[in-house]
Amino acid sequence: MTTVPAEGDASHVIDVSKPSVARVYDLALGGKDNYESDRVIYRQIMEILPEVPEWAKENRRWLQRAVQWMSREQRIDQYLDLGAGLPTVQNTHQIAQGVNPMAKVVYVDNDPSVIAHGRALLMDNERTDFAAADFTRPDEVLSDPAVKETLDFNRPVGLIQALVLHHIGDLDEVLANQAEYLAKLPSGSCVAISHACNPRDGSEAATLAAVFEDKFRPHFPSLRFRSPAEVTSMFGDFELAEPGLVRLFDWYEPGAQPEESPAENYRAAASQFLICGVARKP
Repeated sequence: MTTVPAEGDASHVIDVSKPSVARVYDLALGGKDNYESDRVIYRQIMEILPEVPEWAKENRRWLQRAVQWMSREQRIDQYLDLGAGLPTVQNTHQIAQGVNPMAKVVYVDNDPSVIAHGRALLMDNERTDFAAADFTRPDEVLSDPAVKETLDFNRPVGLIQALVLHHIGDLDEVLANQAEYLAKLPSGSCVAISHACNPRDGSEAATLAAVFEDKFRPHFPSLRFRSPAEVTSMFGDFELAEPGLVRLFDWYEPGAQPEESPAENYRAAASQFLICGVARKP
């Protein structure tokens, strides 16, 4: 096993012989922080789904629209970004602070590669913090000093869960974790979720999703594509904002005029793979 120490944190070691979800995603975005183990998996993914780089970029575009809406229309000025991944262009704090320079953001991730780079966010932005914690353990996250000292849970918080919940294999575990997070959020808070989808309706999209899961389960054993109904359940009793649970490129804030849809860049089935929504706590 080839390893490298995570900069500034000797307790976390990066195993470069195994692919990292965060590094593969960063590779899809055109990032440079990856190793051959990541590139091998990425090439295999591209053989099945050459649309993956466009998906990754569309997820970032959706995140930008969602955070801008929460910041501008819902007046949310503090965010908890779970499973944040490697820093890239237009991170959550850059989007939120573009609307309100006083906005605060805490990123959460336990991937050693992310920890090494995430710490760098603290160097030039005093209103941004990083918690090296496992987002599947809400009590660990919510008790982390970075979270407790930065965020005020007596005021609305924006919870970001972008392409992370499909990495928890058991739906009951997802819902139990969500219940803890959602209960902590005060009235007026929002949760933004994007998730891999398998409609399980016998369609080409369902078949392609199943092929993808089976192909990469040896490398990412907890990966689960879920039905729209299952993803909807992750919002608890929060109220989904218009347009509801939709494809990434179909989500625009209420009243906004959508830009030209990139749908023509996707195969019809592949375009159904990633769905998203934003919901508000009454």
